[in-house]
Amino acid sequence: MVHGTVLDEVREFFKSRVILTAAELDLFTRLERQQASADALAEELGHDKRALTKILDCLAAFQLLVKEGGAYRPTQQGALLSARHPETELPMVLHLNALWETWSGLTETVKTGSNPKRRPILERGKESLKHFIGAMHVVGRKLSKEIADAYDLSPFKRLLDIGGASGTYTIAFLEKNPKMTAVLFDRPDVVPVAKDRLGAEGFLGRVELVAGDFYSDELPVGCDLVLLSAIIHQNSPEQNLDLYHKIHRALLPDGKVLIRDHVMDSTRTRPSMGALFAINMLVATVGGSTYTFEEIRDALEAAGFVDVKMVREGEKMDCLVEARKSKTAFQPNSPE
Repeated sequence: MVHGTVLDEVREFFKSRVILTAAELDLFTRLERQQASADALAEELGHDKRALTKILDCLAAFQLLVKEGGAYRPTQQGALLSARHPETELPMVLHLNALWETWSGLTETVKTGSNPKRRPILERGKESLKHFIGAMHVVGRKLSKEIADAYDLSPFKRLLDIGGASGTYTIAFLEKNPKMTAVLFDRPDVVPVAKDRLGAEGFLGRVELVAGDFYSDELPVGCDLVLLSAIIHQNSPEQNLDLYHKIHRALLPDGKVLIRDHVMDSTRTRPSMGALFAINMLVATVGGSTYTFEEIRDALEAAGFVDVKMVREGEKMDCLVEARKSKTAFQPNSPE
């Protein structure tokens, strides 16, 4: 029974690969627009009829497509993988598809400590960056509202969202606190995406967009709350310490930093998704990982923060760590 369970789990990549290929070929978008037979779809798309038929039949077996009279159409679940669906999950699936090759370098990474198949998102081109930004929105669409509801935002006047992507968390926080304004800080090639989304959602008037790189640039000043949402896991401990110093310099006295991420227990085995995500960082970054509360606390205190505490525990990268900049902390106009 144990061996059967392990083998079932190992075989799951069969199913994953079929769905990833279907997403890569954008089959769900095409079939949501109009159902079609395998023959007609193969001719329209220029794909091999035999191979495409097997993929479509498999997707029907997975209950992602319905096959009726030789024609295929998405089920309710399959429709979520169409680009036309208002709550599409396609960007996340395409981002995961890009990780397929990265993860295939895991064995070599364990042997040598370096992944020969690692390609940073910014080196993969604009389409890959678009998928990544879209994937972050898919993940944050509901979770951002949960976080905004779970954390008391009422004392704060101005938010700095570092690496804010398309503005998912900025919007959730501003919705929760109508008196708050925000600064969204991200790379120059991401800021236009945020501008479009914030404009479409009606929040552009409350958000200042600042382009920059938190690895090399100082952060915008004048905010009393800084959000680090799913950022620290991509960094090495040294990079995080440097970032915490920058945040401490930028924050107003008595301001707070709020970190959302996996926070591991002392054994580094729980939450289990955090242990698995540490492998994702192993193959996809140079020095990223998931961190224990003690590691996060010690680094924040080394950067000058006080009152470091865990304010939310969770299993799905929804842990929250809060820290405060002392009222008496030195407030420079330039880096220390």
